[in-house]
Amino acid sequence: MNKLHDILLVATVSGVTILLRFLPFWIFGGNRKTPKVITYLGEVLPYAIMGMLVVYCLRGISFFLTPFGIPEFLAVALVVILHWWKRNTLLSILGGTLFYMFLVQVVF
Repeated sequence: MNKLHDILLVATVSGVTILLRFLPFWIFGGNRKTPKVITYLGEVLPYAIMGMLVVYCLRGISFFLTPFGIPEFLAVALVVILHWWKRNTLLSILGGTLFYMFLVQVVF
């Protein structure tokens, strides 16, 4: 019974994932024009999501306990510098994350 449950669970999750991946192509495929609202969301949502991630990552900083948010703000500064310099989102996020982990694990 437990094995059947696991198989059905994986099959359901796989089916829903496949459906969600192909649904936009079925809805907007062919020669149909993409609605303006979908195009607009495609332009603004990446920036909104990045802003929400920044707020989420920095929400728990305490300025009254060591290390006073210093690793977080140094990592954010590195992300800004890397992105300004190379204009590569993946490099910026990866560099900032690795730098933050280094600061938290080794320095502070």
